[in-house]
Amino acid sequence: MEKWEDNKAWFLVLPVFIIVAFSAIIPLMTVVNYSLQDIFGPGQRVYVGTEWFVEVLHDKRLHEALIRQFIFSGLVLLIEMPLGVIIALAMPKKGWGASLSLVLLALPLLIPWNVIGTIWMIFTRPDIGLFGAGINSLGIAFDHTASPTDAWITVMLMEVWHWTPLVALLAYAGLRAIPEAYFQAARIDGASGWAVFKYIQLPKMRGVLTIALLLRFMDSFLIYAEVFVLTGGGPGNTTTFLSIYLVKVAVGQFDLGPAAAFSLIYFFIILLFCWLFYQALQNVGKGDAQ
Repeated sequence: MEKWEDNKAWFLVLPVFIIVAFSAIIPLMTVVNYSLQDIFGPGQRVYVGTEWFVEVLHDKRLHEALIRQFIFSGLVLLIEMPLGVIIALAMPKKGWGASLSLVLLALPLLIPWNVIGTIWMIFTRPDIGLFGAGINSLGIAFDHTASPTDAWITVMLMEVWHWTPLVALLAYAGLRAIPEAYFQAARIDGASGWAVFKYIQLPKMRGVLTIALLLRFMDSFLIYAEVFVLTGGGPGNTTTFLSIYLVKVAVGQFDLGPAAAFSLIYFFIILLFCWLFYQALQNVGKGDAQ
């Protein structure tokens, strides 16, 4: 009887397991099945083994998309991390100004991703866009639909505007968690603003900044909707990142076998970063405990 009572808790997990099975496990097994076959039509398929995986791994367009993805994620982190910390340091700590700042920072995070792409597509149009038309009126040719450089600038501006508030909010939370006694001791010792930041604020924000760093890297590595709406991966393949390339193969070319193989490779890449994310968080926790 006691053993039965101990195992009753598993029935609480059963609904979650069923939902996950239908929403994740079954589709994943379907993708695995497609990745091992060459599909000609309904009921017409041939088992090809790992042929699609070999083909995808030797695909130069995939290599180029992967390089673009790492460059994009790296630039995003180089801009958003320090900018988010600067914004957090400049935010008021008390009063109505603090509440207003938090609300304004949270607004971009509440907008759906596809709407973000639409907003920036209109905003940067060279004919009617406030930003695009304004830049062109100054005599500077700007057109994100024709120039690869302008397309990258537009995508970067959009991503920084959309997600820097997340870094700022996390950094602000870390700053607010620092006891006031640290700052009182710094004032008594006559510490400069830079010394306070270097020896008090930055070390105490290490945990939240690590979380922000890894979250932003993961999210930027999965970016799709915003860039697809804004540029469609163009001009040419300039802004074709991994997710956009996968959709082009699966939907545009309707190559289900290679698309399934590539999606599994993409999946394992994400799993690798999830593992690194978990390990980094564990190390941050151990460091704080010490």
